[in-house]
Amino acid sequence: MYKATDPKKFQMSITQELDTIKNRVRNLIGNSHWASDEWYKETILKNVIRRFLPSNLSIGTGFIINKNTRGDTQISRQIDIIIYDNTIPVLFSEGDFVITTHKNVKGIIEIKTKIYDNQFQETIHPAEENGKLIGKGIFNGIFSYDYEGNINSKNIKQALKHLEQALKRSEGYLNHISLGHHVFIKFWKKEDGTRLNPPVQNCQNDFYNVYTLADLSFSYFISNLRELTCSSSLDDRWWFLYPIIETKERLRVQTICLDQN
Repeated sequence: MYKATDPKKFQMSITQELDTIKNRVRNLIGNSHWASDEWYKETILKNVIRRFLPSNLSIGTGFIINKNTRGDTQISRQIDIIIYDNTIPVLFSEGDFVITTHKNVKGIIEIKTKIYDNQFQETIHPAEENGKLIGKGIFNGIFSYDYEGNINSKNIKQALKHLEQALKRSEGYLNHISLGHHVFIKFWKKEDGTRLNPPVQNCQNDFYNVYTLADLSFSYFISNLRELTCSSSLDDRWWFLYPIIETKERLRVQTICLDQN
């Protein structure tokens, strides 16, 4: 019998890899060519995510089109990352650029270089709008390489005030956020509250939990993406996807309850 693996170190290495590759470009070009720098950060994350997706899912960037009940055509904002079922034809594709309808979309991600506390509203609103166009049930996330804020400090109340206002407005359409290396935010349905350990007992409606996961925010974001976009259960590898001993719930710093619809 061989010695057990160390999934936590493996998952933490994802953060280290993303950080190392991103810094290589920054070390070469400094503060110039910001457009190229932003594009490269998208490419880095796409390449890492692509390794973990099943073969029926592809990853690209582009637009999603939907028709509402009145027959009006609605077009999303340009989305940094679209994960879609490639067994359903897209409307248009050229390289990684795609235009498709909501039917084969499994996940969308907006990528940010850095987020500050006072930017939560303007950062979350576009993802919220895209989510409302596509509908609930998909992975809808914001991934930020860095976070400049106070969720991990003594000034946490002010940071959470900004965050709470933005998340309540999003109504659960945005369901996962990675704020730098350590802060991870996840949307939960009301019925999940009693199943968590320790349980969430102070919410009568759906809610968000804010966690501080040292050097694991990136990997938990990707693991949740894998689980939500996969058509099969991944319960045989929970120990690998979510390697925090016992439960990450002991690391939650705040629960944000949504208002009754």
